[in-house]
Amino acid sequence: MKREVAEYVALCDVCQRVKAEHQKPAGLLPPLKIPEWKWEEIGMDFIVGLPRTQSGFDSIWVVVDRLTKVAHFIPVKTTYSGARLAELYISRIVCLHGVPKKIVSDRATQFTSHFWKRLHESMDTRLNFSSAYHPQTDGQTERTNQILEDMLRACAIQYGTSWDKSLPYAEFSYNNSYQASIKMSPFQALYGRRCRTPLHWDQPGEKQLFGPEIIEDAECQVRMILENLRIAQTRQKSYADHRRRDLEFAMGDYVYLKVSPIRGLRRFKVKGKLAPLSGVHDVFHVSQLKKCLRVPEEQLQVDELNVQDDHYIEYPVQILETAERTTRNKVIKMCKVKWSHHTAEEATWEREDNLRVDYPELFASQS
Repeated sequence: MKREVAEYVALCDVCQRVKAEHQKPAGLLPPLKIPEWKWEEIGMDFIVGLPRTQSGFDSIWVVVDRLTKVAHFIPVKTTYSGARLAELYISRIVCLHGVPKKIVSDRATQFTSHFWKRLHESMDTRLNFSSAYHPQTDGQTERTNQILEDMLRACAIQYGTSWDKSLPYAEFSYNNSYQASIKMSPFQALYGRRCRTPLHWDQPGEKQLFGPEIIEDAECQVRMILENLRIAQTRQKSYADHRRRDLEFAMGDYVYLKVSPIRGLRRFKVKGKLAPLSGVHDVFHVSQLKKCLRVPEEQLQVDELNVQDDHYIEYPVQILETAERTTRNKVIKMCKVKWSHHTAEEATWEREDNLRVDYPELFASQS
């Protein structure tokens, strides 16, 4: 009996929809493939909602190399068109590092626009978008955003809203900071030596490398970075999977889709079928899905209940008392009315002129 009750509750459609889950989040961590060379694969994202500076900037475009971790922080405006963003991309990224093979980003409107797709199609660059409501796909760029926001908050305390003037120094500091995943700074990973800073922290000397030695040294650096990244990815995956559970679906399985991340007001036409997911991409991370234990065809179909807004029509049946209410410049006649389906104790005071217009039969019966 107890087992049958537990099975019935587990298959209950209402319980599956509304009950909170107390299990680990679904979906193990599948790390992205490590790039083979510098600036072949990059990640990008926008930090929006910043205080507007005197130059009109209110956002930051963050671009990160997925191999060396070198980042560029570009101040932008939310009103920039796709053509303006393309100009910045060419001048700040392509002119310095060449055309990448792959770009990882979220599904922001700037990255999913027709112009942006055609631009990278012409340059033979593949666009990889993260799953809907799953920013962890490009965790490296999200983590870079957190570090940059912390640095800007520290600068804002001293410099106020002029954060765009501090942005080049934040980029320089980030690119010369030690990265645990590659066991060196992004600058050293990109150029093969440590940067000589204005503070002369270490004053590294120039390496006297010629001919094949330069190529051999660069290849050695990249091999070391790749090995360090593989070790770091394995370590990160073990940490992440410890707090997650594996969940797989097969073709034809029925699932529940979590739509709670959808924010904002949705407007629909008065007539027609509501489609709250019409503007959402049809690919979802496994953490946004929940397996349906009972096939919809096997569920009991309950007849729909047609409930009317008003179960009865309310109308006045008797005037219990009359009175006059004096205002500043006129006298208003009031009537204490007993309504149908209500007792005399629930009678209300109404204006006589309104009652004569809406219920003339009430006064005809009294006369």
